[in-house]
Amino acid sequence: MARVLTPRAEDFPRWYQDVIAKAELADNGPVRGTMVIRPTAYAIWERMQADMDARIKATGAENAYFPLFIPESYLHREAQHVEGFSPELAVVTHGGGKQLAEPVVVRPTSETVIGEFMAKWVDSYRDLPLLLNQWANVVRWEMRPRIFLRTSEFLWQEGHTAHATEQDAKDYTLRIHHQVYEKHMRDLLAIPVIPGRKTDRERFAGATSTYTLEGMMGDGKALQMGTSHELGQNFARAFDIQYSSAAGVREYAWTTSWGSSTRMLGGLIMCHGDDNGLRLPPLVAPTQALVMVVKETDGSITAAAKGLVDDLAAAGVRVKLDDRVDTPFGRRAVDAELKGVPLRIEVGPRDLAAGNVTLARRIDGSKTPLPIGGVVAAVTEALVADQQGLYDEALARREASTVEVKTLDEAIEASQSGWAKLPWSAVGVDGEAKANESAITVRCLFREDGSAPAAQDEPNLTAILGRSY
Repeated sequence: MARVLTPRAEDFPRWYQDVIAKAELADNGPVRGTMVIRPTAYAIWERMQADMDARIKATGAENAYFPLFIPESYLHREAQHVEGFSPELAVVTHGGGKQLAEPVVVRPTSETVIGEFMAKWVDSYRDLPLLLNQWANVVRWEMRPRIFLRTSEFLWQEGHTAHATEQDAKDYTLRIHHQVYEKHMRDLLAIPVIPGRKTDRERFAGATSTYTLEGMMGDGKALQMGTSHELGQNFARAFDIQYSSAAGVREYAWTTSWGSSTRMLGGLIMCHGDDNGLRLPPLVAPTQALVMVVKETDGSITAAAKGLVDDLAAAGVRVKLDDRVDTPFGRRAVDAELKGVPLRIEVGPRDLAAGNVTLARRIDGSKTPLPIGGVVAAVTEALVADQQGLYDEALARREASTVEVKTLDEAIEASQSGWAKLPWSAVGVDGEAKANESAITVRCLFREDGSAPAAQDEPNLTAILGRSY
């Protein structure tokens, strides 16, 4: 059989595109830089969305929705913000067959429009904190598109909050960062991430602090998985978000924003995939177990397979039946591997005659005969083990591909094939600019105890450098 995918070691970007196409995850849209998310990938996104949404709501935030079109003048109220987004903006100048009196921007992010309404809704300290989140699409005109990783339109959630004090805003930003994003990525996606602070050079336009979660992909490059921003009083001053304090004094609020997107789907593919396609963590897999009829004789094989489906579903397993015996079994098995189905239960005449089935595990590639009465227990045990196994494997790969160095030159060399870890004092602002000339960036800064730095000029900070997507 001809190989289905380009081997990762041969051409990782080509392998990534092959997986997206062969596993039927997405297609390029009709407008350059856009994408069509197919049902398999969208089902994964729905599970990610549900998990993230529950975690966000547990922090006290509520979902709302704001307009797709934003008056261009709104962006100009915050100078750093408009400067940061200007190259990516899609601007509408005509509507209804007429030129618009004021151009409108297609939402690249919503700090400005939400700031406008926060100013209307906040009057007293009793109105704070105001904790909002929205699930939406955004448009950032992308010159070098790559499905899921960089597209002109993508899906995401964006949270926006207003607080009475700077400390409350900081605490909430870090709560989202660790309790929502970090736990989602580690516990659901099985992706080990390093939480840290972005350098001033890399922080979000208009923010005072940006916190990031960096994941290592299968080729050693970094992917920024999610970010949280302290906005200080920049947007509050630009949009006049004021409140009366308990003492009756008018004060400007302190605001935050934070977001994660369908980019995480790209991270899921690149972190866990192998030369046979996707490998999905069981918790996020739309189908956790596929019961496959290998060959039918008199209807008894299909009947037994349906019984297993019912038993697994009753045990809470997301399970499907594949009884397409008119399609060669090998082709169906390859298709299931490509799509990353964690477990296959193969039911054939010979095994069934002996009271057995075969359990095939996507994560480690093993195939084990099982008595039919032990399938439910074996499947539930394997799902838990394989979720942890993917995380452990990704963590071991990251540790093996991260080199501790002492100098910037050593860091640049090490970053050709993985990450470099060194004191931030050995890099500094000038060293960061030099690394950027070699397409290497400072992914994040962190304290050795894992806590977030308050500023990049703190002593004894550690930096992670690497190439990135």
